[in-house]
Amino acid sequence: MSVVQETILEIDLKALQHNFEYLKSTFHKETKTLAVVKAYGYGTSACKVAKQLEKLKVNYFAVAYTKEGVSLREVGIKTPILILHPQLVNIKTIIKYGLEPNIYSNRVLETFIKEFESENLKNYPIHIKFNTGLNRLGFSENDIDAILFKIQNSESVKIKSIFSHLAASEDLNEKTFSEDQIKTFKKITTQFILKLGYTPILHMTNTSGILNYPQAHFDMVRMGIGLYGFSNDVIHTKKLKNVATLKSVISQIHSIEKGKSVGYNRAFKADKLIRTATIPIGHADGIHRAFGNGVGYVTIHGQKASIIGNVCMDMIMVNITGMSCQEGDEVIIFDSQKTINDLAKKINSISYEILTAISQRVRRIVN
Repeated sequence: MSVVQETILEIDLKALQHNFEYLKSTFHKETKTLAVVKAYGYGTSACKVAKQLEKLKVNYFAVAYTKEGVSLREVGIKTPILILHPQLVNIKTIIKYGLEPNIYSNRVLETFIKEFESENLKNYPIHIKFNTGLNRLGFSENDIDAILFKIQNSESVKIKSIFSHLAASEDLNEKTFSEDQIKTFKKITTQFILKLGYTPILHMTNTSGILNYPQAHFDMVRMGIGLYGFSNDVIHTKKLKNVATLKSVISQIHSIEKGKSVGYNRAFKADKLIRTATIPIGHADGIHRAFGNGVGYVTIHGQKASIIGNVCMDMIMVNITGMSCQEGDEVIIFDSQKTINDLAKKINSISYEILTAISQRVRRIVN
């Protein structure tokens, strides 16, 4: 009988530390580290992850939204936090919690400066993002003079870093495009720093960029999915460790006679006598409906059990015909990079989505 009595997500902080140290081994020791802990730490626990990484002397954290940064501050995180998409409605909160905004357009820059000046702030740290090809957020090269005019005419702000984002760092078929992005970033930053008069931190690489483009490490690198056990390269992924394990338990076992159906819309009908196990996890917990009807699977005592019928909001049913198991037994949804990647591939997705989809109602346990 398993000790697992409900659906849980186990978080392995030793694996996290291993991944951090492995990634650090791939670049110069002088290079600063920024850990991306957005989306609840890629579906794990941002606060637990950040506390562990702070102990390991990470230089910066990054989150997507202001609320995520507030959560880190409220559990005692002191390390600088970059807000990648701050949104203007959150300026006062950003100031209150000492968060550092990504400034990506003239409108955003003007609004932040105005608010900082109204609060009589001096040298508040901001980060300037340039768009070099991702075409998501960021200034263009043509904005350099306008940015500098606003910065140099206000004592309220100081540029802490200048950064950009590679669009296809994981795809070596796009190597020329990525190298052009890097060249553009070097050109922009050279011009910018020459006119600015001081040198902010420069950073451009995500996990794949760290591994594939050492010439783009600059002053700091951004560790994202790699911290949680994945790269876009099989060789490197094997050197990383899985951080998140999703487990559940068999709630009930049924014998389904030939011709009987299972689940909503009678999506599955038995063509012979089978046994099914009902498991308390569903699409509200992050098990995508696309996994239904034989696409996805779980593992019970080392054997795969296919999901049958439609995925319910709070439950799935799996085929355990011929398997030796009983109510209360442990069920593994995923526990390795291989399983997570396999599940992602089955629904034409990626590991990021499998991990970040896990609902916050699933209890987290830190090992």
